[in-house]
Amino acid sequence: MNLKMDTKVVEGVSVVHCSGRIVFGEEAAFLRTKLKEILTGSKKVVLDLSDISYIDSGGLGTLVGSYSTARSAGADIKLAGLGQRVRDVLQITKLVTVFEVYDSEQKALAAFH
Repeated sequence: MNLKMDTKVVEGVSVVHCSGRIVFGEEAAFLRTKLKEILTGSKKVVLDLSDISYIDSGGLGTLVGSYSTARSAGADIKLAGLGQRVRDVLQITKLVTVFEVYDSEQKALAAFH
């Protein structure tokens, strides 16, 4: 599997640092499961995608589904540190208008306060 995730809590916000690829299959399922787990205990999540090298339609679907699930449960997911490739994909698909996107983890954390 080409996706690794490390989670930490900073000032009451769960920060999930993702590295590798978010693609249809194991990676997308792993991300979905991990986010569901985190959202049971935290209403504020920052997904740090600075080390994501590639995302496909399955990965985008997982992000959108997780975001929708979080919003309907009264939680919020913010994206941080998008690389150029991931940023381009979000702009092309117009999903950049759905997510709150920040240049860095610090800026995303500040947006919660």
